[in-house]
Amino acid sequence: MKPLTPREIVAELDKYIVGQEAAKKAVAIALRNRWRRQQVPPPLRDEIYPKNIIMMGPTGVGKTEIARRLARLSGSPFLKVEATKFTEVGYVGRDVESMIRDLTHIAVQMVKAEEQERVKERARKLAEDRVLDFLLPPTPHRPGGDTETREKFRQMLRDGKLDDRYVELDIEDRPSMPMVEVFAASGLEEIEQQLRDMMSSLFPRKQKRRRVKVKEALEILTKTEAEKLIDMEKVTREAIRRTETSGIIFIDEIDKIASRGEGHGPDVSREGVQRDLLPIVEGTTVNTRYGMVRTDHILFIASGAFHVAKPSDLIPELQGRFPIRVELDPLTQKDFVRILTEPENALVKQYQALLATEGVELEFTSDGIEEIARIAFEVNERTENIGARRLYTVMEKLLEEISFSAPDIAPTKVVINGDYVRERLSDIASDLDLSRFIL
Repeated sequence: MKPLTPREIVAELDKYIVGQEAAKKAVAIALRNRWRRQQVPPPLRDEIYPKNIIMMGPTGVGKTEIARRLARLSGSPFLKVEATKFTEVGYVGRDVESMIRDLTHIAVQMVKAEEQERVKERARKLAEDRVLDFLLPPTPHRPGGDTETREKFRQMLRDGKLDDRYVELDIEDRPSMPMVEVFAASGLEEIEQQLRDMMSSLFPRKQKRRRVKVKEALEILTKTEAEKLIDMEKVTREAIRRTETSGIIFIDEIDKIASRGEGHGPDVSREGVQRDLLPIVEGTTVNTRYGMVRTDHILFIASGAFHVAKPSDLIPELQGRFPIRVELDPLTQKDFVRILTEPENALVKQYQALLATEGVELEFTSDGIEEIARIAFEVNERTENIGARRLYTVMEKLLEEISFSAPDIAPTKVVINGDYVRERLSDIASDLDLSRFIL
C-alpha cells in the first residue's frame, strides 16, 4: 500500500469519525512512524521502538472506531482485545501471550488470502483443464484430446453454457475424529489444536466421490489448485515479519485492570495482569504455532473511560511504555447532528439504503435530524452517557414502525421531520423511567 502522510491519514479518518482531532493526529503520527522506521538504516532501525498510545474518554466517543479505521488504512495485522478477559499466569483463563498468538494467526490468514488472489488466475486455468478432462476424456488415439474441440468447450465453460452439466469429483473426505477438549492452565490454549493436528495426520485421508454441477466443480477445483500453488512456509515467514514490524494491538478497557491502591482482593489480580502485560509491551519473544514472534515493534493502543481509575493507577513500568496520552472530548448535540449525516457510513445513509431495498424512500429534513440529535443528547444527559451509541437506540425506535411495515406500504416516500420525531419519541424521552429502558 502507498504510505499515507499524517495529513492524509487524518483526512481518511475524518470520513468516518466526527471531531477528536487530537486523537486522530496522535494515531496518524504513530502510523507514519512505522513507515519512517522502515527507511532508517538497519543498525538504528532496531533501536526505534513504537510510541504506544493511551486514549482516554467516555464510552461511545470513537476510541474503538479510530483504532479499527487505522488498521484498515495501514493494511496491518490488527487485533482488538478486552483487558478484562485476561488473568494472571497460574489462574484459569487466558494469558496475555494469547493476544500475540491471535495476532500472528490473523497475519497468516491475511497473507494467505493475498497469495490466493495472486495465484487465482493460474489456479482457475488449472481447474478449467481438470473440468475439461472430465467433459472430454482423452482417448488412446488422441491422448491429448482434440485441441480445437477442447478450446471450444473452454470458451463455453467461461461463458457459463456448461454450468448445469454434472461431473463426478473425487474430493478429500476428512475423517471424523474424536472430540478433544483440554482444560489446561493459562498459556497452554494451543495444546488442543496441536492434538487435533497430530490426530488428523494419523488418520488416513479418504477420497469421496461427489456428483456436482460444473459451476460448483470449478469453484472446488480452483480452491484445491490454489492451495497447491501456495507455499505455506513462505506465507508463514511473511506473516511473522508483518506481525513483528507492523502489527497493531488495541487493548480496550485498560482502566478496568488499573488498581486503586488498596493492594488486596481484586486489586492483586489486576496488578498481576499488568505485570504479565509489561514484558509483551516492552518486547519479548512469544512461542506461537507458526514460530517465534518478537513483540518489540508491535504498536499497542490502549483505551479506557478512566471514570474511576486514572492512568497513574497503572503500575509505573507500564505507564512508561505508553508515552502518548490522548483525551477524547465528550460529544455535543452539534456533534450528534454531524454524526448522523457527515460520515460515509452515517446512520441516516444506512437506514435510507436499508429501506430502499424494500422500495421505501426515506427523506430526513434538517429539523428532523436536529430533533433526533436533541433527544439522544438529552437522554444521555439524564440517564447514562453512552455517547454516539445512543443514536442507534433512538433511530431504531424512531423507525421501528416503518421498518416493520415497509414491505406492505412500498413503494412510497416517508418524510422524517421534526414533528414526526416528536410524535414518535417525545413521550418516551420525557418519561425518565421509560427512557431508561427503551432509549
